[in-house]
Amino acid sequence: MKVDDLILQLQDLVNDAKAMPFSGGKVLVNSDEVYDIIDQIQDAMPAEVRQAKNIVADRKQILGEANRESENIIRAAEERRKIMLNQNEIVREAQAKAREIIEDAKQKSLEIRKATNAYVDGVMKQTEESLTSQLTEVKKTRANILNSQKGKK
Repeated sequence: MKVDDLILQLQDLVNDAKAMPFSGGKVLVNSDEVYDIIDQIQDAMPAEVRQAKNIVADRKQILGEANRESENIIRAAEERRKIMLNQNEIVREAQAKAREIIEDAKQKSLEIRKATNAYVDGVMKQTEESLTSQLTEVKKTRANILNSQKGKK
């Protein structure tokens, strides 16, 4: 079960709980149910962390592919430049074209890297915000549970 669903289940449990008269909004919940949900959240959190690690791995793969593609483009441009240099009549033109192709390849490589980093950063930011939000909700719920237990003593 996803952490979001478990947090909603925990919220429903608290929302559906009976209010204690004259307690300032405190409610009575079954602690076994609350602890069961918290245990499930703890079990589900590693899955969320694995997902974040997969995103990082995907980022590395995308960057690796971008680097390989840029190296292939540069290599192809350099080979083409060498072939063109062997032709007497168009030596100067070939050199200029080869430099242009290499520069274009470097620029495309840079753009691919920037786009990849921006995409991965966005995904990581969303994951981080989700995990932070979920952790905050769990902490609030635990604090409410502890506060409600202190009030019973």
